[in-house]
Amino acid sequence: MDKLLLYINWNPETEFLNLFGISVRYYGLFWVIGIALAYFIVRYLYKDKKIDEKIFDPLFIYCFFGILIGSRLGHCIFYQPDYYFSSLNHFIEMLLPIHFLPDGNWKFVGYAGLASHGGTVGLAIALLLYARKVKMNFMDVLDMVAIATPITACFIRLANLMNSEIIGHPTTMPWAFVFESVDNVARHPAQLYEAIAYFVLFLIMIFLYKNYGKKVHRGFFFGLCLTYIFTFRFFIEYLKENQVDFEQGMLFNMGQLLSVPIVIIGLISLFSGKKLDKMNPPLHQKK
Repeated sequence: MDKLLLYINWNPETEFLNLFGISVRYYGLFWVIGIALAYFIVRYLYKDKKIDEKIFDPLFIYCFFGILIGSRLGHCIFYQPDYYFSSLNHFIEMLLPIHFLPDGNWKFVGYAGLASHGGTVGLAIALLLYARKVKMNFMDVLDMVAIATPITACFIRLANLMNSEIIGHPTTMPWAFVFESVDNVARHPAQLYEAIAYFVLFLIMIFLYKNYGKKVHRGFFFGLCLTYIFTFRFFIEYLKENQVDFEQGMLFNMGQLLSVPIVIIGLISLFSGKKLDKMNPPLHQKK
């Protein structure tokens, strides 16, 4: 027990404030901060590339719903299909932020399960629809959003940390966290590892854009974002507890299996972007 005093005892309040009976939780607050930062960063990129602001205006709506719908469906389909497809009520819970009670009533619970892999796919589909709507090149849009994505990912993992979820394996490292709402075991703060890694990627993205943004090929930032985040995600899974029971005994868990095809797409984008440039020059090469 004395040894636990060396670690960080983690049991923060999950509620940031309560406004007239409406709870504002840190989880939702950090999500909003992450998306808001991405919004202002991409807006700056549009201005820097002298793209009409009217074209930018609908982008936020596409991104917000693409991420939310993709994250939610990704969690339900890949991690808890046995629950959400077992009855009509459970299927409705997948689509709406409610939970049905045994007496037939329901209560608002928010979207408790969100998966980053699903969010990535949902965002890509939303951006494809957006690019077609405003008649922009899809890869140009992906590149600009990719530069801002790591800061959003950073805050999402900080949200997970505030919720004491996605915890790591037990460890004796001096920076271990004891998630008191979970158990009395010193564990890797895997959420914090990811948050730091994604913040570092954000700094790298800003540096590369400022210094080499007009020299790299189309798809470079998109490819770098996918490759970095999901390669890190693959290996950090070895330090994390499995999220669902069926992952026990699997050689690679669901997070790792879903990361592989995304990394492959990222690598293809990194190394075949010059071919895309020849087909249709990026915005900064157009006259």
